Amino acid sequence: MKLSWLEISDRIKFELKQREEEGSDVHSLLNEWKQIKASGLSEVDFEIQSNLFYRKISKTPYHTKNEIEEPVLWDDIVDKCKIESDNIPSFSSKFIEDRILGGWMGRSAGCLLGKPVEKTSRSGIKELLSSNNTWPIKDYITEIGIPNSLLEKYPWNRHSGEESLKENIKCMPEDDDMNYSMVNLTVYERYGREFTTENILQVWMELIPILSTFTAERVAYVNALNGLLPPETALVRNPYREWIGAQIRADLWGWISPAQPSRAARFAWRDARLTHTRNGMYGEIFFAAVIALCFKYNDIINIINEALSFVPPESRFAEAIRFVLSIPVQKQPWEDTVDLLYKQFGSYYWVHTINNAALVTAALLSSNGDYGKGICNVVMGGWDTDSNGATVGSILGTMLGVEKLPSKWISPLNDKIRSSLKGFDNYRLSDLSKRTLKIANFKNKK
Repeated sequence: MKLSWLEISDRIKFELKQREEEGSDVHSLLNEWKQIKASGLSEVDFEIQSNLFYRKISKTPYHTKNEIEEPVLWDDIVDKCKIESDNIPSFSSKFIEDRILGGWMGRSAGCLLGKPVEKTSRSGIKELLSSNNTWPIKDYITEIGIPNSLLEKYPWNRHSGEESLKENIKCMPEDDDMNYSMVNLTVYERYGREFTTENILQVWMELIPILSTFTAERVAYVNALNGLLPPETALVRNPYREWIGAQIRADLWGWISPAQPSRAARFAWRDARLTHTRNGMYGEIFFAAVIALCFKYNDIINIINEALSFVPPESRFAEAIRFVLSIPVQKQPWEDTVDLLYKQFGSYYWVHTINNAALVTAALLSSNGDYGKGICNVVMGGWDTDSNGATVGSILGTMLGVEKLPSKWISPLNDKIRSSLKGFDNYRLSDLSKRTLKIANFKNKK
C-alpha cells in the first residue's frame, strides 16, 4: 500500500529541494539520487538503498544561509523580534461575538470558493472559468456552461470539489483547512492557556483520522505513532517542514486573543512546532498575529505591518512579506501583481508557506477591505486556492464582523459545517463561534 507524502522517493525528492532552499549545496546529492533511481534495482533493493541514502542526507551537515536569522525556539524569536507582553483589552461581548462569527463564516466561505480548483494551475483556473464567462471570479464557481473537454482536462478537486460548486452547495464541506480550527478549539477548552504542544498532539490522536492530514501533518502523525515527541515529530524525515500546514492552523489563536498579537503568536508557535520549523512556523505566527490585530485595526496595512514585527526580520518569510509591501498592489491590475509574485516565488512548491503567504498578503492589500474582492483575487492567484481563500476570508471576516459580510457568500453555508473530526460533523458555525467566544481573553466592557 502506498500513501501520499510518506513514500520514501517523494520524501527524498522534496528533502533535497528543501535543503537547497535552506541554503545547502545539494548538487552531489542530487546526482547520487539520480543514479540510484536509474540503477534498475528491484523494488525491495530500491527501498533499501533509498533508506540508506536518506540517512546520508540526514547526516549531512545542516547549513542554512539564515541559521542565525531564523530561530526556532520561542525565547530566541522573542529576542530577535523584541516581542513584549500584551495588555488585556476591554471590548463589549457583542463586538467580539460579531468579529469571531465573522471569522468562522469568512473562513468557511473563502475556503469553499477555492475548493473546486485546488491543485489546478492559475492558467487552468482562468481557462476553465473564461469558458463560461465567470472570469474574473465574482461568485462561487459553477461548472454550468463549461465544455466537457475542459472538465476532463481540469477535473474538480476530488476532496469535495463538486460539492463546492455553486449549484451544489448545501453547507461548508469537510476540509482540513477548517478542521484545525476545531481541533485547536478543543485543545484550549480542555487544557486552557497553559496548553502544550504535547497536549495538541494528544487531541490530534483522539480526533483526527490520519488520512485527513497531509504533508507535514501526516509525517508528524506517523512520527508520533513511532514514539517521537515534539519537536522531533517535525524534524524526522519531514521535508514538508516549511510548507503551508501550520499556516492554516493560525485562526483560533487570533480569535481567542483579540488585540493581543503576542499571545496569539505564542500559542501559534506551540502549535507549529509539532509539525514545522523556521518559515513554516513563521506562517502560523504571522497570521495568528494578523487575526488578533483585526480586533484592533480596520486597516489592512496597519495590521500587516504590526504582525510583521512578530516574525524574525531577516527571515525568508519576512523578506517575502516586505517584497509584497513594496509592490503598488492597490494601483495596478491584480493580474500584474500576481505575475510579479510568480516571478519572485514561483520556484516554491504550490503548497509552500512563503509563496502562499505572499499571495494572501497581496490579496488582502488589493481588497481595500472588500470581502468578496479579497477572496476572489486570492483564488484567481492559484497555488493553494482553498487554504488561501480560507485565510483571506478569515482575516477580512474577523476585521469586518459577520454583520458586514455579504449574504451571497454567507447564506449558502446554511450555518453548517461537515467534518472528519470526531464529534464535529454537521456542526453549526454559530455554535463554534459561541464556544470560541467563551474562551476569548478580554475584559467585558458593558
